[in-house]
Order: sequence, then structure tokens, then C-alpha cells
Amino acid sequence: MTEKQPRQPSRERQLLPVVGDERQDLRADCGSCFGLCCVALTFSKSADFPVDKAAGTPCTNLRQDFRCGIHQNLRQKGFSGCTVYDCFGAGQKVSQITYGGTDWRRDPDSARQMFDVFPVMRQLHELLWYLTEAIALPQARPIRAELRSALDKVDGLTRNAPAAVAETDVAAHREDVNVLLLRTSELVRAGIHRKKKDRRGADLFGARLQGADLRGVTLRGAYLIAADLRGADLRQADLIGADFRDADLRGADLTGSIFLTQSQVNAAKGDAGTKLPPALARPAHWS
Repeated sequence: MTEKQPRQPSRERQLLPVVGDERQDLRADCGSCFGLCCVALTFSKSADFPVDKAAGTPCTNLRQDFRCGIHQNLRQKGFSGCTVYDCFGAGQKVSQITYGGTDWRRDPDSARQMFDVFPVMRQLHELLWYLTEAIALPQARPIRAELRSALDKVDGLTRNAPAAVAETDVAAHREDVNVLLLRTSELVRAGIHRKKKDRRGADLFGARLQGADLRGVTLRGAYLIAADLRGADLRQADLIGADFRDADLRGADLTGSIFLTQSQVNAAKGDAGTKLPPALARPAHWS
């Protein structure tokens, strides 16, 4: 395959995140993607998937138009893992910009590289999601220039040629960004004037935290699998990387929490009483 230079987006289709647009361009647009998450990624038979699938092998439910044949019934068919996954808009970026709209079926020689590029792009877009959120936070004003510089740098990486994207050292860039996100977290949580526990990486599997006051607590990377958080107050809590699989968030208040993603919300249980940050949507499977 002759390596293509990434096509520049039109004014109507800018994928550069803009503060105030609720990160719309960092949300998955499956209609503009070549079904990359259904092909590039691997999954194993488990509670999340009913079968094994190797990386690079199309899911049997992927149609010729790159749509999912069982999209409306994924959970009922045992594919709950698909309903949790979020590419942060990387799918359409790779499909329409990095590869200029030419899919892996029409250009089979591009397939292997495209499938290598996609997971890297997904990680870069996740960083863009966090940085865009941080820039918009009023408390982050003292470091806003540094955050914008970091965002521009990461965004530039996403616009490189395919081979360059695939070879990106995401870990190194994540480390640099994390320094800024930690500083952002400290600035936001400083507004909670009380002693706050540091629960980074804490094992809270199945923890009974119903009605707990977790305002301003850092739960970065905490294991909250199946935790009872009904009615808990998580305002201004740092939730980056927290594992909410099967956590019960019914009636919980997560408004003002920082670095929460749609994927985390999708993995949890909630109801009409669960309060979410405005940038996130209430999952269809919530009661």
C-alpha cells in the first residue's frame, strides 16, 4: 500500500475538540466509521461476550455496510461489552481522516495497518477528552495555557500519517498529560473545605458506600466493581480510571465530578435519580 497523507477535515467536519461544544467531536459516530472496533479488537468469551474473537477478524454480526446487525439487542445477545466500549471518536477519525474515507474492504492492503492505528488513536482521543474537560473547568484557569498546549500537541499526533500514528509512544504522552490532570484535580478538589481521603487505586470491590459523602475524594483507578453507591455524593470527586463495572449508582450525585467517561457510566447501574455531568448521557439500559 502507498502510504496516504491524512485528509484535512472540512470546516463542517472539524474533529479538533472545541471547548463549549460538549466534546461532540470526541464522541463515537458509528455511521462514519468502518466498524473498526468490531474488527480490530479482540474479545474473549465471558460475561461480556458470548464468543471468542481474534484481533483483525470481523465480528460475525458486522454487516457489509459496517453496521452492527444486532445493535438493538446487544445485551440480550450477550454482547454487553460492546455497549460499554467507547472509542472517543477515534473510529471516525481513522476512517475519514487518517485513511481519507477508503475502507479496509476496498483496500485490503491497508487493513493490518488500520487495525494497528485504531487502538493508538483511541488512546490519544481519550487524552483529548480529559484535556478538553480540564480546559473548560473554571478552577483550572492557572494552568489553562499549559493544558491548551498539551491538547494541541496530542491533537497534532492524531493528524499524523498512519505509520507515524501507529508508532506513537502513547505511554510517554500519557505521563506528561497526567501531570497536568493531577494538578487540575487538586485545583478542583481544593474547593471542598474538609479532610478528603486519598483512595487512589483502592480496592473497593463490593464496598458498602450507600449514602457516602465522597465529595472531593480522589478515586483515580479505584476498583469499585459491584460497589453499593446508592445515594452517594460524588460531587467534585476525581473519577479518572475508576472501575465502575456493576457499581450501583442509583440516586447517586456525580454532578461536578471530574474525568468521568461514558464508558464508565455505561458499565454501571443507575436510574432516573442518578445525576450525571452534562457531557454524559444516561445509558439506555438503566432502569
